Amino acid sequence: MKNILMEKIQQAIQILNELKIDMWLTYVRETETIRDPSLDLILDTNCTWNSAFIITSNGDTIAIVGSLDAANIISKNLFKEVISYVQGIEEDLLKVLNRYNPQKIAINYSRHNNLADGLTFGMYLDLTGKLEDTPFFTRLISSEELITRLRGRKSPTEIQVMKEAVRITLEIFEETGKFIKPGISEKQIADFILNEVKKRGLETAWNVEYCPSVFTGPDTAGAHAGPTDRLVQPGHVLNIDFGIKYKGYCSDLQRTWYILRDDEIDAPPEVKKGFNVIVEAIQKAADFMKPGVTAYEVDAIARNFIIENGYLEYPHALGHQVGRKAHDGGVVLAPRWERYGDLPYKKVGIDEVYTLEPRLTIADYGIATIEEEIVVRENGIEFLSTPQKELYLIRS
Repeated sequence: MKNILMEKIQQAIQILNELKIDMWLTYVRETETIRDPSLDLILDTNCTWNSAFIITSNGDTIAIVGSLDAANIISKNLFKEVISYVQGIEEDLLKVLNRYNPQKIAINYSRHNNLADGLTFGMYLDLTGKLEDTPFFTRLISSEELITRLRGRKSPTEIQVMKEAVRITLEIFEETGKFIKPGISEKQIADFILNEVKKRGLETAWNVEYCPSVFTGPDTAGAHAGPTDRLVQPGHVLNIDFGIKYKGYCSDLQRTWYILRDDEIDAPPEVKKGFNVIVEAIQKAADFMKPGVTAYEVDAIARNFIIENGYLEYPHALGHQVGRKAHDGGVVLAPRWERYGDLPYKKVGIDEVYTLEPRLTIADYGIATIEEEIVVRENGIEFLSTPQKELYLIRS
C-alpha cells in the first residue's frame, strides 16, 4: 500500500502542474468517523484533530496535524514535513500558506463528483473563517478536476492489484456456474458466492445486501437489489452482478447464463440474439474508446446499437470507473441526462479503469447483461477481464 500511496502522491504533483494549480489542501478532522474519500489516495491512517494535508506543484508535501497525531503521521513516511500543533491549527496553516503564497489552492469540495466532496460544510466554514482576512480566501477552488484525474489515473501497482481482483472474481464466477441448477433460489446462489469470498479471506466490493445481485427469469428488479427466494427455472435467463475488494481495490463484473429446458440443447434464438447484441455493443464501445474521447460518445456507441437492434435503451450509464470503490473516479460513460450533471462531457484519460455494462430485456426470459473491466491505454483499451463471448448454458 505504501508503494501505491507514493505513486499517487507523485501523480498528484504531476496533475497539479497539468492544471496549473499551486497547491492541493485536504482539510479534515476525526477521519475515523467522517473520512474524506480523497484521503485514501495519499494516507493510510486516520487523524483526530483538524488536519491539513498539503501537496504543492513543486513537489513539497506538508502535513499539519495535532500533536497527538504527529508521531503516527511521521511513521508513515509519506509527507516530507510534518508540523504539529497543540492549541490550534490556524497559525501553522497561515505560515505554510504565506511561505508558498499559492495563487490557486484546490480544496476538497465538489458539486458533481462525490468522491471529491469530502469537505463537510462545517469544516468549510472553519477553513474559510481562518482565511477570510487573508488573500488566500479568494484563491480557493474545487479540487474536483484534480481528484477526478488522480482517482481515475491508475498507477502501475494499482493496475496489477486490480488485475488480480478481476482474476479472483472470474474464478468465483466459474465455481458459481457449477453450482447453479434449476430449483435453487437466488439467495442460495448468493450464499454460495459469499462463502467463496469468505474462503479466500476477502470482502465484497459493495454492501453484501446486494453484492452479489442475482436475477433469474423475467420480472426481476434487474439491478441494485438483493437476491430473493425466486427459484431458478428452465427457460430463465440468469445474471449476476458481483465484485470483491482485494488489497483495497474493487472489481465489478456481471455474467449471464441460460437455464436449458429438458428438450433444449441450446438457448432459443431470441435469447441468443439478445445476448449477442450485448456482446457486440461492448466490443463496439471498446473499439471506440481511447484517451481524449468524450464520455457520452462512448455510451452512445453501445446505446444506439442496442436501440437499432429493436431493444429499449438501458436506463443507466454504459460504464463507470473502478478503483478503491466499485464506483470510482469522476468520469462516467453516461448519456447527457440531468442526473449525471457534467460528468458525461468529460474526456476519457489514459490508465483509467472502466466497466462496460449495457443491458437489455429479453421478453419472457429475463435480462441479458455483461459487465467487463477495461483499462484505457495510449492507443485504445486493454481488457482486464476475459470477455464473456458465449452464453453460459445450465443443463437440468
